Amino acid sequence: MLYVFNVVLPVFVLILIGYVCGRTGKLGVNASIELNRFVVWLALPAQLFNFASNSGWQMLWQPGFITAFFLSCIAVFILVLLISRLRGEDLAAASFNGLSASYSNTGYMGIPLCALALGQDGLAPAIISTFIVFVMFALATVLIEIGILSHKKPHEIFWSATKSLCTNPLLIAPVAGLLWSASDMSLYDPLAQVIAFLAAAATPCALVSIGLFLMQKSQASPGQTWSITFAKLIIQPAIAWVIAGPILNLPALWVSAVVILSALPTGTGPFMLAQYYKADGSVISRVVLLSTIGSLLTLSLFLWWNSGV
Repeated sequence: MLYVFNVVLPVFVLILIGYVCGRTGKLGVNASIELNRFVVWLALPAQLFNFASNSGWQMLWQPGFITAFFLSCIAVFILVLLISRLRGEDLAAASFNGLSASYSNTGYMGIPLCALALGQDGLAPAIISTFIVFVMFALATVLIEIGILSHKKPHEIFWSATKSLCTNPLLIAPVAGLLWSASDMSLYDPLAQVIAFLAAAATPCALVSIGLFLMQKSQASPGQTWSITFAKLIIQPAIAWVIAGPILNLPALWVSAVVILSALPTGTGPFMLAQYYKADGSVISRVVLLSTIGSLLTLSLFLWWNSGV
Protein backbone atom coordinates (compact mmCIF):
# COMPACT_ATOMS: atom_id res chain seq x y z
CA MET A 1 0.00 0.00 0.00
CA LEU A 2 2.90 2.36 0.73
CA TYR A 3 4.05 2.69 -2.88
CA VAL A 4 0.47 3.37 -4.03
CA PHE A 5 0.29 6.08 -1.36
CA ASN A 6 3.62 7.51 -2.53
CA VAL A 7 2.31 7.81 -6.12
CA VAL A 8 -1.13 9.20 -5.20
CA LEU A 9 -0.01 11.65 -2.48
CA PRO A 10 1.76 14.19 -4.77
CA VAL A 11 -1.38 14.47 -6.91
CA PHE A 12 -3.56 15.18 -3.87
CA VAL A 13 -1.01 17.61 -2.35
CA LEU A 14 -0.74 19.69 -5.55
CA ILE A 15 -4.55 19.98 -5.71
CA LEU A 16 -4.54 20.99 -2.03
CA ILE A 17 -1.83 23.62 -2.65
CA GLY A 18 -3.98 25.19 -5.36
CA TYR A 19 -7.03 25.18 -3.09
CA VAL A 20 -5.16 26.74 -0.13
CA CYS A 21 -3.50 29.39 -2.32
CA GLY A 22 -6.90 30.35 -3.69
CA ARG A 23 -8.54 30.46 -0.25
CA THR A 24 -5.76 32.59 1.25
CA GLY A 25 -5.60 34.95 -1.73
CA LYS A 26 -2.01 34.04 -2.64
CA LEU A 27 -3.31 33.34 -6.14
CA GLY A 28 -6.00 35.68 -7.47
CA VAL A 29 -9.37 34.91 -9.02
CA ASN A 30 -7.90 34.88 -12.54
CA ALA A 31 -5.07 32.49 -11.67
CA SER A 32 -7.04 29.37 -12.62
CA ILE A 33 -7.94 30.80 -16.03
CA GLU A 34 -4.38 31.86 -16.84
CA LEU A 35 -2.87 28.60 -15.57
CA ASN A 36 -5.32 26.67 -17.74
CA ARG A 37 -4.36 28.67 -20.81
CA PHE A 38 -0.71 27.98 -20.15
CA VAL A 39 -1.35 24.25 -19.72
CA VAL A 40 -3.71 23.88 -22.71
CA TRP A 41 -1.64 25.84 -25.22
CA LEU A 42 1.95 25.24 -24.09
CA ALA A 43 2.73 22.80 -21.29
CA LEU A 44 0.40 19.87 -21.98
CA PRO A 45 1.01 19.83 -25.78
CA ALA A 46 4.75 19.79 -25.03
CA GLN A 47 4.28 16.88 -22.62
CA LEU A 48 2.16 14.93 -25.12
CA PHE A 49 4.63 15.57 -27.96
CA ASN A 50 7.57 14.57 -25.77
CA PHE A 51 5.86 11.37 -24.68
CA ALA A 52 4.75 10.33 -28.16
CA SER A 53 8.05 11.17 -29.87
CA ASN A 54 9.95 8.93 -27.44
CA SER A 55 7.68 5.90 -28.00
CA GLY A 56 8.32 3.55 -30.90
CA TRP A 57 5.47 2.12 -32.96
CA GLN A 58 6.72 -1.45 -32.61
CA MET A 59 6.28 -1.63 -28.83
CA LEU A 60 2.68 -0.45 -29.06
CA TRP A 61 1.23 -3.42 -30.93
CA GLN A 62 -0.27 -5.72 -28.27
CA PRO A 63 -3.72 -6.64 -29.69
CA GLY A 64 -5.06 -8.46 -26.62
CA PHE A 65 -4.15 -5.72 -24.17
CA ILE A 66 -5.33 -2.97 -26.54
CA THR A 67 -8.68 -4.75 -26.94
CA ALA A 68 -9.22 -5.21 -23.19
CA PHE A 69 -8.23 -1.70 -22.17
CA PHE A 70 -10.00 0.08 -25.04
CA LEU A 71 -13.25 -1.88 -24.59
CA SER A 72 -13.27 -1.12 -20.86
CA CYS A 73 -12.80 2.58 -21.64
CA ILE A 74 -15.44 2.75 -24.37
CA ALA A 75 -17.96 0.68 -22.39
CA VAL A 76 -17.80 2.99 -19.37
CA PHE A 77 -17.76 6.07 -21.60
CA ILE A 78 -20.96 4.98 -23.38
CA LEU A 79 -22.63 3.86 -20.13
CA VAL A 80 -22.07 7.17 -18.36
CA LEU A 81 -22.89 9.18 -21.48
CA LEU A 82 -26.24 7.40 -21.91
CA ILE A 83 -27.16 7.77 -18.23
CA SER A 84 -26.29 11.47 -18.39
CA ARG A 85 -28.46 11.89 -21.48
CA LEU A 86 -31.35 10.11 -19.76
CA ARG A 87 -30.99 12.58 -16.90
CA GLY A 88 -31.54 15.43 -19.34
CA GLU A 89 -27.99 16.64 -19.96
CA ASP A 90 -26.98 17.77 -23.44
CA LEU A 91 -24.53 15.79 -25.57
CA ALA A 92 -21.55 18.00 -24.74
CA ALA A 93 -22.05 17.76 -20.95
CA ALA A 94 -22.75 14.02 -21.20
CA SER A 95 -19.55 13.56 -23.21
CA PHE A 96 -17.52 15.35 -20.53
CA ASN A 97 -19.06 13.01 -17.93
CA GLY A 98 -18.28 9.96 -20.05
CA LEU A 99 -14.68 11.07 -20.55
CA SER A 100 -14.28 11.75 -16.82
CA ALA A 101 -15.39 8.18 -16.08
CA SER A 102 -13.04 6.56 -18.62
CA TYR A 103 -9.92 8.76 -18.78
CA SER A 104 -7.23 7.15 -16.60
CA ASN A 105 -4.28 9.15 -15.29
CA THR A 106 -1.90 6.84 -17.15
CA GLY A 107 0.93 9.28 -17.81
CA TYR A 108 1.53 10.72 -14.36
CA MET A 109 0.42 7.78 -12.20
CA GLY A 110 0.16 4.74 -14.48
CA ILE A 111 3.78 4.58 -15.60
CA PRO A 112 5.42 4.83 -12.14
CA LEU A 113 2.81 2.58 -10.51
CA CYS A 114 3.14 -0.17 -13.14
CA ALA A 115 6.92 0.03 -12.90
CA LEU A 116 6.76 -0.34 -9.11
CA ALA A 117 4.16 -3.11 -9.10
CA LEU A 118 5.22 -5.09 -12.19
CA GLY A 119 8.83 -4.13 -12.79
CA GLN A 120 10.25 -2.89 -16.10
CA ASP A 121 7.86 -5.18 -18.00
CA GLY A 122 5.03 -3.01 -16.71
CA LEU A 123 6.19 0.02 -18.68
CA ALA A 124 4.94 -1.24 -22.05
CA PRO A 125 1.25 -1.59 -21.07
CA ALA A 126 1.39 1.79 -19.30
CA ILE A 127 2.70 3.48 -22.44
CA ILE A 128 0.16 1.72 -24.68
CA SER A 129 -2.70 2.75 -22.40
CA THR A 130 -1.61 6.38 -22.63
CA PHE A 131 -2.14 6.33 -26.38
CA ILE A 132 -5.55 4.70 -25.92
CA VAL A 133 -6.70 7.53 -23.66
CA PHE A 134 -5.63 9.88 -26.47
CA VAL A 135 -8.15 8.06 -28.68
CA MET A 136 -10.86 8.50 -26.02
CA PHE A 137 -9.94 12.17 -25.84
CA ALA A 138 -10.39 12.56 -29.60
CA LEU A 139 -13.73 10.69 -29.55
CA ALA A 140 -15.06 12.91 -26.78
CA THR A 141 -13.89 16.01 -28.66
CA VAL A 142 -15.91 14.99 -31.73
CA LEU A 143 -19.06 14.39 -29.66
CA ILE A 144 -18.60 17.67 -27.78
CA GLU A 145 -18.32 19.51 -31.10
CA ILE A 146 -21.48 17.80 -32.36
CA GLY A 147 -23.29 18.72 -29.14
CA ILE A 148 -22.20 22.36 -29.25
CA LEU A 149 -23.13 22.70 -32.95
CA SER A 150 -26.36 20.67 -32.84
CA HIS A 151 -28.35 23.62 -34.19
CA LYS A 152 -26.32 23.65 -37.42
CA LYS A 153 -26.65 21.58 -40.59
CA PRO A 154 -24.80 18.21 -40.79
CA HIS A 155 -22.16 19.39 -43.27
CA GLU A 156 -21.48 22.48 -41.13
CA ILE A 157 -21.05 20.28 -38.06
CA PHE A 158 -18.67 18.00 -39.98
CA TRP A 159 -16.42 20.82 -41.17
CA SER A 160 -16.46 22.59 -37.83
CA ALA A 161 -15.60 19.37 -35.95
CA THR A 162 -12.83 18.59 -38.44
CA LYS A 163 -11.40 22.11 -38.07
CA SER A 164 -11.52 21.84 -34.29
CA LEU A 165 -9.74 18.48 -34.30
CA CYS A 166 -7.06 19.80 -36.65
CA THR A 167 -6.42 22.91 -34.55
CA ASN A 168 -6.76 21.45 -31.03
CA PRO A 169 -3.23 21.49 -29.53
CA LEU A 170 -4.10 18.58 -27.21
CA LEU A 171 -4.72 16.36 -30.25
CA ILE A 172 -2.13 17.76 -32.64
CA ALA A 173 0.77 17.28 -30.21
CA PRO A 174 0.65 13.46 -29.76
CA VAL A 175 0.06 12.93 -33.50
CA ALA A 176 3.04 15.17 -34.30
CA GLY A 177 5.10 13.27 -31.74
CA LEU A 178 4.29 9.91 -33.30
CA LEU A 179 5.12 11.23 -36.77
CA TRP A 180 8.41 12.61 -35.47
CA SER A 181 9.19 9.28 -33.81
CA ALA A 182 8.59 7.49 -37.11
CA SER A 183 10.99 9.84 -38.92
CA ASP A 184 13.98 8.68 -36.81
CA MET A 185 15.26 12.27 -36.70
CA SER A 186 16.64 13.96 -33.60
CA LEU A 187 15.37 17.25 -32.25
CA TYR A 188 17.78 20.18 -32.08
CA ASP A 189 19.05 20.02 -28.49
CA PRO A 190 18.04 23.54 -27.35
CA LEU A 191 14.56 23.01 -28.83
CA ALA A 192 14.27 19.63 -27.10
CA GLN A 193 15.22 21.31 -23.82
CA VAL A 194 12.52 23.97 -24.24
CA ILE A 195 9.92 21.26 -24.87
CA ALA A 196 11.17 19.33 -21.82
CA PHE A 197 10.89 22.43 -19.61
CA LEU A 198 7.31 23.08 -20.75
CA ALA A 199 6.38 19.39 -20.40
CA ALA A 200 7.64 19.30 -16.81
CA ALA A 201 5.26 22.14 -15.92
CA ALA A 202 2.11 20.50 -17.31
CA THR A 203 1.10 18.19 -14.47
CA PRO A 204 1.80 20.47 -11.48
CA CYS A 205 0.13 23.48 -13.13
CA ALA A 206 -2.93 21.44 -14.14
CA LEU A 207 -3.35 20.04 -10.60
CA VAL A 208 -2.87 23.42 -8.92
CA SER A 209 -5.45 24.83 -11.34
CA ILE A 210 -7.93 22.12 -10.30
CA GLY A 211 -7.36 23.05 -6.66
CA LEU A 212 -8.14 26.69 -7.48
CA PHE A 213 -11.27 25.64 -9.33
CA LEU A 214 -12.50 23.54 -6.40
CA MET A 215 -12.96 26.60 -4.20
CA GLN A 216 -15.62 27.95 -6.57
CA LYS A 217 -19.27 27.23 -5.84
CA SER A 218 -20.55 24.24 -7.79
CA GLN A 219 -23.97 23.36 -9.13
CA ALA A 220 -22.86 19.73 -9.46
CA SER A 221 -24.93 17.08 -7.70
CA PRO A 222 -22.88 15.06 -5.17
CA GLY A 223 -24.68 11.92 -6.41
CA GLN A 224 -23.51 12.57 -9.96
CA THR A 225 -19.90 13.08 -8.86
CA TRP A 226 -19.90 9.91 -6.76
CA SER A 227 -21.51 7.82 -9.52
CA ILE A 228 -18.89 8.90 -12.07
CA THR A 229 -16.14 8.15 -9.55
CA PHE A 230 -17.65 4.70 -8.89
CA ALA A 231 -17.73 3.99 -12.64
CA LYS A 232 -14.07 4.99 -12.91
CA LEU A 233 -12.66 3.09 -9.93
CA ILE A 234 -14.90 0.00 -9.84
CA ILE A 235 -16.84 -0.62 -13.05
CA GLN A 236 -14.04 0.08 -15.55
CA PRO A 237 -11.42 -2.20 -13.92
CA ALA A 238 -14.07 -4.93 -13.48
CA ILE A 239 -14.87 -4.84 -17.20
CA ALA A 240 -11.16 -4.80 -18.07
CA TRP A 241 -10.50 -7.85 -15.88
CA VAL A 242 -13.37 -9.85 -17.40
CA ILE A 243 -12.17 -9.13 -20.94
CA ALA A 244 -8.45 -9.62 -20.29
CA GLY A 245 -8.75 -12.67 -18.02
CA PRO A 246 -11.74 -14.98 -18.56
CA ILE A 247 -12.42 -13.93 -22.17
CA LEU A 248 -8.99 -13.31 -23.78
CA ASN A 249 -6.91 -15.31 -21.27
CA LEU A 250 -3.98 -12.89 -21.43
CA PRO A 251 -0.76 -13.58 -19.49
CA ALA A 252 -0.93 -12.69 -15.80
CA LEU A 253 1.28 -9.61 -16.12
CA TRP A 254 -0.94 -8.08 -18.82
CA VAL A 255 -4.11 -8.87 -16.86
CA SER A 256 -2.66 -7.19 -13.77
CA ALA A 257 -1.54 -4.22 -15.86
CA VAL A 258 -4.92 -3.69 -17.51
CA VAL A 259 -6.70 -3.77 -14.13
CA ILE A 260 -4.22 -1.34 -12.53
CA LEU A 261 -4.43 1.06 -15.46
CA SER A 262 -8.23 0.88 -15.62
CA ALA A 263 -8.49 1.49 -11.87
CA LEU A 264 -6.39 4.67 -11.97
CA PRO A 265 -8.13 7.92 -11.01
CA THR A 266 -9.33 10.41 -13.60
CA GLY A 267 -6.51 12.41 -15.15
CA THR A 268 -6.50 16.15 -15.79
CA GLY A 269 -7.24 15.78 -19.52
CA PRO A 270 -11.06 16.10 -19.28
CA PHE A 271 -10.72 19.19 -17.07
CA MET A 272 -8.30 20.78 -19.56
CA LEU A 273 -10.71 19.98 -22.40
CA ALA A 274 -13.57 21.60 -20.49
CA GLN A 275 -11.46 24.71 -20.03
CA TYR A 276 -10.57 24.69 -23.74
CA TYR A 277 -14.29 24.77 -24.59
CA LYS A 278 -15.07 27.18 -21.70
CA ALA A 279 -17.44 24.59 -20.24
CA ASP A 280 -18.33 24.02 -16.59
CA GLY A 281 -15.52 21.99 -15.02
CA SER A 282 -17.03 21.65 -11.54
CA VAL A 283 -18.09 18.00 -11.92
CA ILE A 284 -14.79 16.99 -13.51
CA SER A 285 -12.63 18.74 -10.90
CA ARG A 286 -14.46 16.96 -8.09
CA VAL A 287 -14.24 13.61 -9.86
CA VAL A 288 -10.46 14.10 -10.20
CA LEU A 289 -10.19 14.80 -6.48
CA LEU A 290 -12.51 12.00 -5.30
CA SER A 291 -11.09 9.37 -7.65
CA THR A 292 -7.53 10.31 -6.66
CA ILE A 293 -8.32 9.83 -2.97
CA GLY A 294 -10.46 6.72 -3.60
CA SER A 295 -7.81 5.06 -5.76
CA LEU A 296 -5.52 4.88 -2.72
CA LEU A 297 -7.90 2.30 -1.27
CA THR A 298 -9.02 0.46 -4.43
CA LEU A 299 -5.56 0.11 -5.97
CA SER A 300 -4.03 -0.94 -2.65
CA LEU A 301 -6.68 -3.65 -2.22
CA PHE A 302 -6.13 -4.95 -5.74
CA LEU A 303 -2.34 -5.03 -5.39
CA TRP A 304 -2.62 -6.78 -2.00
CA TRP A 305 -5.03 -9.35 -3.46
CA ASN A 306 -2.92 -9.78 -6.60
CA SER A 307 0.27 -10.37 -4.61
CA GLY A 308 -1.36 -13.36 -2.93
CA VAL A 309 -2.69 -14.96 -6.10
